[in-house]
Amino acid sequence: MSERHGAGHGLTDHELSEIRMLIEERTGIHFDESRERFFSTRVREHMHARGHARGCELLRAIRKTNVEYESLLERLLTQETSFFRYPAVYEAFEKRVLPELHVAKFWKNPRTIRVWSAGCSTGEEPYSIAITIADSLSFADAWNVEILATDIGRLALKHAEAGVYSGRSLASVSAKQLAAHFTNLNGKYQVKPRLRKMISFAPMNLASPVYVGRMDLIFCMNVLIYFSEERRRALVQRFYDALEPGGYLFLGHSESISKMPVKFQAIVLGDCIMYRKPTEQEKQKAELVTEGRA
Repeated sequence: MSERHGAGHGLTDHELSEIRMLIEERTGIHFDESRERFFSTRVREHMHARGHARGCELLRAIRKTNVEYESLLERLLTQETSFFRYPAVYEAFEKRVLPELHVAKFWKNPRTIRVWSAGCSTGEEPYSIAITIADSLSFADAWNVEILATDIGRLALKHAEAGVYSGRSLASVSAKQLAAHFTNLNGKYQVKPRLRKMISFAPMNLASPVYVGRMDLIFCMNVLIYFSEERRRALVQRFYDALEPGGYLFLGHSESISKMPVKFQAIVLGDCIMYRKPTEQEKQKAELVTEGRA
């Protein structure tokens, strides 16, 4: 019975749950019942690729060395992604957020925009953010743009730092953007230094709080799904605390924070829902309004 997920693979339900627990213990990442099938398929693929005949061998290997453990984690977490994957998000960023930042910070010295791409995978997201800023912000070169791109997967980060892409991941990049921001390397395209200078890549486990400074904008797309409800709440609270007043949080389509106690304003723009941290004045006004109603 315990081998029901596919006899012959030498992986029991008990071993699968041991692996799941080990990952949750070390990273806070939780594969719940809805991801059961995905989880067991990816673990099997990994066993096959590594030449482990049985689950107990895999368990031994991931307990013994970080390399084995991280390699399994990469397979479970690295999603296939692409440039401008959620067009509505980048449109809201370009049409709503950047003009607001432009007005709020134009006379500041230095003029700085800080963005956090939390769970940046192989880098398409932070580079898409950088392209949007370079193409849409008036006098972009006069701004100090700092994009912090973090992920738990070191191999994914290596790919991101190299900045070389091809095929489907570039499908939504226009010919004009390709010419302006990439160098053609025999059919593959490398992000030009001007964009790469805007981004700092760093390994980070979102379940372990690390101080990142104040941000104007946080992208955390399809990452919350990997955490338990409790950790999700803690993470969203951290995002709220890290944002400047008036700053924005972008989440994936299937992720909602409507039931959470944090006081974001939800703003719907086309197909995009974004969450804005109110300014102190707005908070006071809101309190006055509620008091007035009473």
